[in-house]
Amino acid sequence: MEVGIMGLASSGKSTVFGLLTGQEATSTRRDAAQVGIARVPDARLDALSAMYEPEKTTPATVRYVDVPGIPEEHRQGEAAFNLPELRSADALMVVLRAFTDESVAHPMGSVDPLRDLRHIEEEFILQDQLVVERRLERIRKDLVRRKAPELEREGRLLERCLEVLESERPLRLEEFSDDEHKQLRGFTFLSLKPMLVVVNVGENDMAEDPFATEDWAGWRGRPGMAFTYVCATLEHELSQLDGADVAAFMEEYGITDRAVDRVIRESYRLLGSISFFTVGEDECRAWSVRIGTPAVEAGGVIHSDIQRGFIRAEVVPCEALLEAGSLATCRDQGALRLEGKTYAVQDGEVVHFRFNV
Repeated sequence: MEVGIMGLASSGKSTVFGLLTGQEATSTRRDAAQVGIARVPDARLDALSAMYEPEKTTPATVRYVDVPGIPEEHRQGEAAFNLPELRSADALMVVLRAFTDESVAHPMGSVDPLRDLRHIEEEFILQDQLVVERRLERIRKDLVRRKAPELEREGRLLERCLEVLESERPLRLEEFSDDEHKQLRGFTFLSLKPMLVVVNVGENDMAEDPFATEDWAGWRGRPGMAFTYVCATLEHELSQLDGADVAAFMEEYGITDRAVDRVIRESYRLLGSISFFTVGEDECRAWSVRIGTPAVEAGGVIHSDIQRGFIRAEVVPCEALLEAGSLATCRDQGALRLEGKTYAVQDGEVVHFRFNV
């Protein structure tokens, strides 16, 4: 699962990318994207690992793609983004600058994160509108030559999308049926993708929620969007420290949890992902699946043989296993359940698959 990171130049998005993935930017090309993997922090996996003391502990991961920032000389309507990289992402992260630094000019002349978000959203809408208009033109030409019910249905759906976009609204605000979402999936519309808004604040603003003002109220209730903030410079300093120094630094600044961990968890949640666990002396591991994934498909994430030869899944909530101390005790206490192929695996469950091939 992949999240595309973008923002205006000097927003700090590449610093955020480095903090998430532990990977420094390695390219100076304006059109080059950086790719990195972030581990999803999960206290439940940590506790399971402490109990089993396995040879290996493997967390869930999120793949991040950092595309070049929108340059200062960009003009609205031009190709501002590395579109293939963004369009292939499952969700988007928009990093907005809220810190002031006289040595680093803002490409729009002043610091205003809400204005920057509106500008970026307008770009998404414009790019999607161009895609819709081109496809509708092709459909109309094809319908002149032949009657095709499937093209007529697609045309009606895209006409509806065009109305939304022409009203300067992103497609994620429109309600589509499951079938309509399937039809639209191939277009990879930017304004339809879930969006995580990350405001990059200064060190003096860490104590205040930047979204608490009335100006943000209309944005925070929108579907398909999540909001959080980070002080990238402070997090970078934290990333350079070890052990006790980290705890002392966090106490000094009144930090209760790492903002970078919060960003990763929000990304994971926005992707519609949950984690289930497999445990043992060899490995304790978190596996990522979509909400509502049937047990047989969840087994297939581990290995295709499990899905092909699925018999049943033995399931227990992580908390129950930690309290009982072993799967055997969970069986004796009746906490371990047997579930079939269609059972939807829940977040935080420990699952043992029985299969035969």
